[in-house]
Amino acid sequence: MRLVFAGTPAVALPTLETLVTEHDVVAVITREDAPTGRKRILTPSPVRARAEELGLPVIAANRLDLAVTEQVAGLEADLGVIVAYGGLVREPLLSTPRLGWINLHFSLLPRWRGAAPVQWSIRAGDPLVGATVFQLVAELDAGPVFASFSRPPGDGETAGQLLDSLAVAGAELTGGVVRALAAGTIQSADQEGQPTLAPKITLEHARIDFSSPVHELSRMIRSVTPEPGAFTTLNGLRLKILSARPAPDAPALAAGSLAWAQGRVLVGTATDPLEVLSVQPAGKNPMAAADWWRGLAQTEGLVAE
Repeated sequence: MRLVFAGTPAVALPTLETLVTEHDVVAVITREDAPTGRKRILTPSPVRARAEELGLPVIAANRLDLAVTEQVAGLEADLGVIVAYGGLVREPLLSTPRLGWINLHFSLLPRWRGAAPVQWSIRAGDPLVGATVFQLVAELDAGPVFASFSRPPGDGETAGQLLDSLAVAGAELTGGVVRALAAGTIQSADQEGQPTLAPKITLEHARIDFSSPVHELSRMIRSVTPEPGAFTTLNGLRLKILSARPAPDAPALAAGSLAWAQGRVLVGTATDPLEVLSVQPAGKNPMAAADWWRGLAQTEGLVAE
């Protein structure tokens, strides 16, 4: 089929790679180059960089407006495929390809409609995670479903790790749906169940509240790793906690109190202590928590806030 693909971050690449091997990708829509790094260097999105390597036509746009719609209309595409583009597809673009648009979404819809489904599924402790390919409609992530898959989350799996895994498996799922649409052998079914929302993760979602139970904190830290990164403040300075795990066998500590015990850096919570495995102090590189602790000038009475 003649396809238009829309995506921006690296998690969209496995699907793009899958589709170009079997179909004619007549255009790739991605967001405009953006400043990155400390020097704020203008950098193309991972999808744009790969599309240009593949020799595919690129439409760089932060809004899918009338100008984009007119470009797509001239391509006479059979289908649009979108994976983490970072913007809404509205009419008339929604109906411009002959078969409309399908979306690979990294949740088991209707659970976790929105921008950050992986992060919220980890945070909530969902027993199953997965991905869904559905027909795009005007309402957010509400279209009928073509296919989905699910699996239990991995023990200690972070949002970054889970997203990378779902991106690969989701590419295969999407490829199968596109093949079936080309053959006319697949039908969609309405979503079933109560929708839940997955709004964009902000910095405040990443602030650690040590008055919470340890298992909630463990999930919360994994849900914002690697971005934006879970953090607390210590002596007025921000400290990122990159990895941690419950320590049910450790001595009890008051919520937020840090201590060195049994060769481990521990911090108190509402229940069992949390063992801190790796950190990133403000202005420094990531390091093992034990190395960070040994470098502190004062370790008595430390309380994270």
